[in-house]
Amino acid sequence: MQNEENSSSRSGEYVLDSYALLAYLEAEPGSDRIRELLEAAKGRNCYLHMCVVNMGEVIYIIERERGLPKAQETLARIDELPIEIVNVDRPLTLASAHLKADCPIAYADCFAAALSQLKDATLVTGDPEFNKIKPDCNVRIEWLTNHG
Repeated sequence: MQNEENSSSRSGEYVLDSYALLAYLEAEPGSDRIRELLEAAKGRNCYLHMCVVNMGEVIYIIERERGLPKAQETLARIDELPIEIVNVDRPLTLASAHLKADCPIAYADCFAAALSQLKDATLVTGDPEFNKIKPDCNVRIEWLTNHG
């Protein structure tokens, strides 16, 4: 099922989108769950992944709202977290393109969803945009907030 409340990944693999990481960095709703996942990842009890495209979203949002020095500080902070930043390659690009062709969501969000498919991981987000992903796309979602 696509939209599982507070589900855990059977494989212990999670993909964070920009919403999830921003919630953590800015102590917004959902940050406690991200903190739990980060602690689990430090202990190697789960694995966290994020597409470099979504990391870029976090950085541009911080830079736009708070300036370049804060964005650089945030990037250094992200680099210290137990999150594998996944570069974009051909399979991820094609999986993202396939999702974009079928679902009316932002292209950057397609990268998070496609990465979760390729890693057989649960996508962690609070972004209601992901409600538009069709159930047959096989994207498991753990919602950080009420997404309805």
